[in-house]
Amino acid sequence: MVDVTLWSSMRRFADGQETVSVAGKTVGEVLESLATTYPGLEPVIEDGASLTVNGDYAGESHQMPVSDGDEIYLIQRIKGG
Repeated sequence: MVDVTLWSSMRRFADGQETVSVAGKTVGEVLESLATTYPGLEPVIEDGASLTVNGDYAGESHQMPVSDGDEIYLIQRIKGG
């Protein structure tokens, strides 16, 4: 299990929790676990949310490893022009 801190606007999809624990050994597995455990997050994740792991933006690197104790944040894709 890893702890994931949620961007403030996403917390409403996880019963208001700031940090949630989910299973996963890679970024992709964590994103999948988040969507399964908190179905309200699935559309947000599909719209382009990603993770940062220990300050590194994962982007499309779904094979990036994660482990217990890593600092992981779920962030929304920044949009604009």
